[in-house]
Amino acid sequence: MSKIYRAVIVAADKFVPSKLRPLWEHEAGPKTIFFWAPAFKWGLVLAGLGDLSRPVETLSIPQSVSLAATGIIWSRYSLVIIPKNYSLFAVNVFVAMTSLYQIGRAIKYQQEHKNKESK
Repeated sequence: MSKIYRAVIVAADKFVPSKLRPLWEHEAGPKTIFFWAPAFKWGLVLAGLGDLSRPVETLSIPQSVSLAATGIIWSRYSLVIIPKNYSLFAVNVFVAMTSLYQIGRAIKYQQEHKNKESK
């Protein structure tokens, strides 16, 4: 896989415009895993946004807590590593935000459900 990836990068290198060269050559640019891992992690954000329309009684609080914790931990990590990886930071902030929102929805639902049962 590495040989194929390198061949693609070498071929694409000829077509990168001069204005995009700094991004292309950056330590966390498209030539490295530091770029592609966060790019694919946006799938988690899209899944979280899709879950916003999900019925609240089907939400898993433990799953949302683990996603929120992951987002918070990796957001911090992305700013202390060298090179700083702002794309990793951004995707993890969004993972944490969508998960924290889901936790809030689930807790609010549970509280309302408890109040209805106690009446």
